[in-house]
Amino acid sequence: MSRLISVKQIESSSTTHGPEQKIQPRSFSGLYRRSRVSGGFVLFTLYFGVAWLNWDGRQAVLWDLSEKKFHIFSATFWPEDLVLLSGILLICAFGLFFLTVLAGRVWCGYACPQSVWTWVFLWAERLTEGDRSRRIKLDAAPLSLNKIARRGSKHGLWLLISLLTAITFVGYFTPIRDLVGDLFAMEASGWAVFWLLFFTAATYLNAGWLREKVCFHMCPYGRFQSSMVDADSLVISYDAARGEPRGSRKKDAASSSSGLGDCIDCQLCVQVCPTGIDIRDGLQMECIGCAACIDACDSIMDKMGYDRGLVRYASERELKGEKSNLLRPRLLGYFAFLVLMIGLFAWGVASRPLVTLDVERDRGMYRFTSEGNIENSYLLKLTNKDSSPRYLVISVRGFKGSVITGPGGVVVEAGEKVEVPFSVAFPPSLLDAGANDIVFEVSMLNRKGELIAETSTFLGPPEY
Repeated sequence: MSRLISVKQIESSSTTHGPEQKIQPRSFSGLYRRSRVSGGFVLFTLYFGVAWLNWDGRQAVLWDLSEKKFHIFSATFWPEDLVLLSGILLICAFGLFFLTVLAGRVWCGYACPQSVWTWVFLWAERLTEGDRSRRIKLDAAPLSLNKIARRGSKHGLWLLISLLTAITFVGYFTPIRDLVGDLFAMEASGWAVFWLLFFTAATYLNAGWLREKVCFHMCPYGRFQSSMVDADSLVISYDAARGEPRGSRKKDAASSSSGLGDCIDCQLCVQVCPTGIDIRDGLQMECIGCAACIDACDSIMDKMGYDRGLVRYASERELKGEKSNLLRPRLLGYFAFLVLMIGLFAWGVASRPLVTLDVERDRGMYRFTSEGNIENSYLLKLTNKDSSPRYLVISVRGFKGSVITGPGGVVVEAGEKVEVPFSVAFPPSLLDAGANDIVFEVSMLNRKGELIAETSTFLGPPEY
């Protein structure tokens, strides 16, 4: 009987492990592992390296909470630009939806931070305690100096990786060079120390102790993937029609001669799985799509002289002997929306004004000057989001005969915000009773056509 389980019936649990059993993945090699290691190396290099890059005398990527500015190389974003953040989140969401419909949980297996850091922690575990069989023996062994030394070395490496991760993460919110210098001088602020300890503990706990439990119980992605994959999605699958019935045999023995399938029931696919499942039971919620079982199975097929691909990326339709349909409406819909969101985000970043003006009127009503004019006071907030200084010329449009008290121009440095007190007075004969509209204009010296206008209210007496 076929053991193929439809992707629409993803199991909620695996029969190959219980909640109390510790999973000890076996080390292996292969194409997908090399791809994952290369991708993880790139991600690690970006994460730990970008924080140390400088740009125009400041940290290249820095979310400066104290100044309420977010620097990304030459661009500076302000709180009013956070609407662009929603665009980034939508792009990430629909990118994830597109990948899931196309190839299941490929994000989890290759680029998810939880998976990447777990692989690094597993590397530290293998370095200090040995491969799977040695770790299992060490777990069962009584307490000894050797066990204490190996466990101590492992946890020491885990804590070191966690601390470096925390320092780098906090370094994206406070200048990392100052942070490291303060730590060595023991002058770091209480909040900096708190967040360092918090993220060190979180990394140590998640990647060292919880590991696959984060994917099982804390991450919602594994639970809603069953509603996104379909019969044409490329997911990691066991070809039951080719592999069954299972059974051991001698090397180079033809499976057809013994009435067995190609699966020799070596259990290697289970031993290398970081979540401890048996892919031969069908697609399961616990599968993170890392393709470790594919590498393991292909190595056995090579040794047995069989064709590779007993476990492979395949669609349910392909395993039934039918032709997969790659260009299907839902996949195209996600792709079209993803391209649209990327285009809108790029347009929003390119068209956002690099100089902004915000006018706040003084809370007072109005006052009469010694010349008999009516005066209102304002606070002009000028922000320069550009990477170079701007000389801004300030003027008022709407009434002739106005008397202006305030600078006619101001220099705003790159990435700075300047507040300019400003007063405007008019003869009563030029005003309507009550509220009047007044327009403040800011032009940029040597930049023709770039004009910013902001309308405010000018209050006068209700009656003359």
